[in-house]
Parts: sequence; structure tokens; C-alpha cells
Amino acid sequence: MIWVLFIAVAVLLVGGFAALVTGRLHYDPLAEATTTQSEPHLPDGFAADEISALRFDTALRGYRMDQVDTVLDRLQDRIAELEQRVAEPQERLEAPHDGTDALR
Repeated sequence: MIWVLFIAVAVLLVGGFAALVTGRLHYDPLAEATTTQSEPHLPDGFAADEISALRFDTALRGYRMDQVDTVLDRLQDRIAELEQRVAEPQERLEAPHDGTDALR
């Protein structure tokens, strides 16, 4: 009589697996991300103290990647802007000027 129970369980397992494979039964292993705070935001022309004040939501495997990626993109753009500002005066100093050799 126990074999009837085993057959019923096997049929249910095979049917459930077939429903998953064919898409009739939907399974989402991760729930939609929720947030406990507003999106991290860096204002234009941010300073170092604003970076240290940033807080990200934690997720299953660390921080929310979309929040961190957004902030990293902003940081990359700002660093590139500052590097360009530093490079411009250095290029002017290194460029040869007319008459500078005569002074040496």
C-alpha cells in the first residue's frame, strides 16, 4: 500500500518539474528589491565629506549593485573632470613660449 503513496509523490514531482520547465508554473527565487532609505545622491560639485556620508541599502549578497554602480559612475565622472582641470594648467606651463629660451 505504501507503493501507492510513492507513486503519487513521484507523479506530483514530475508534474511540478514539467510545469516549471514549460513555464506554466512561475518561480522567482529573489523577491523585488526593497529600500529603507532614499536613493543615494551626490550633488553636482560634491566634496569628500559628502562621499563619506553616503549609505547604501544592504541586499542578500552585500549592497544593492544598482545604487553602488550609480554612485561609482558619478565618482568616475567627477574624478575625470578634476583631472582635466589639473592637466590644463600643467599643459600651459609645459608648452614652450616665445622668448623663454632667451631668458635662460
